[in-house]
Parts: sequence; C-alpha cells; structure tokens
Amino acid sequence: MIIGIGSDLIDITRVAKVIERHGERFLDRIFTQTERAKAERRAKNEKMVVATYAKRFAAKEACSKALGTGIRRGVWWRDMGVVNMPGGRPTMLLTGGALARLQALTPEGFEARIDLSITDDWPLAQAFVIISAVPLAKS
Repeated sequence: MIIGIGSDLIDITRVAKVIERHGERFLDRIFTQTERAKAERRAKNEKMVVATYAKRFAAKEACSKALGTGIRRGVWWRDMGVVNMPGGRPTMLLTGGALARLQALTPEGFEARIDLSITDDWPLAQAFVIISAVPLAKS
C-alpha cells in the first residue's frame, strides 16, 4: 500500500547560483558525504556536477513531501540521502528524524520501501518518491 508520494521540480541554474554564492557551507548543510562524492566524481563537467546536486536536492524535497513533513518537524536535509542499489537503481537512505517519521508511518507487520526516480534535462531536475508499506515476509 502507498503511504506517501512526493515530487519536486527544480531549476538547476538556481542550485548553481546557491553553490556559487555559499559554496561549502551550502554543500555541507544539505548533502551527505556519499552524495558529495557522487557529484565530485563528475568534476570534469561542471554542468554534470551541478545537475547531480540538483537531482539530489529535488529527491530530498520529494521525500520530505512523501513523509508529510516537508523540511521541518524534525526532518532535516541530511536525514535523507540518495544512494544507489547494487544494480544502480537510486533510493533514499533515511536517518534521524526522517527515519523516525518513516517508522511512525509504517503500519505494524509491514516494512517501508522507498522508490525514487530522478532525472534532469537542462535546466530542470526532477524527482518522484513513492513510499510503500510492504507486508513482512512470513517465516
């Protein structure tokens, strides 16, 4: 069963301007080390670096909407991180207040699954998050 849906669309150039203006302070406040490493691996192409950050920013916004909180009520930017599954599929890794909110939303006897789709087409980046409750496997 679906327990939350969120989406976000962001102008990549807006993210570029914020990074240019606030630099490390912005990056440290918003992104996890895993997300920063992913973006910096694309350092040969500045547009790709910024697009990578913008997609992850949009994913965090979409996830916070799916959690029903936005970026408040104990859910902070770095509580949500985009990670890739072994096959490359992106998902969200939640910690802190975001994880607590997810656990509160998940009915007993179920486990949460987060599906994430991220894309960009300059100058836009977009993310969709669907949080589902899946019955626990019976032993």
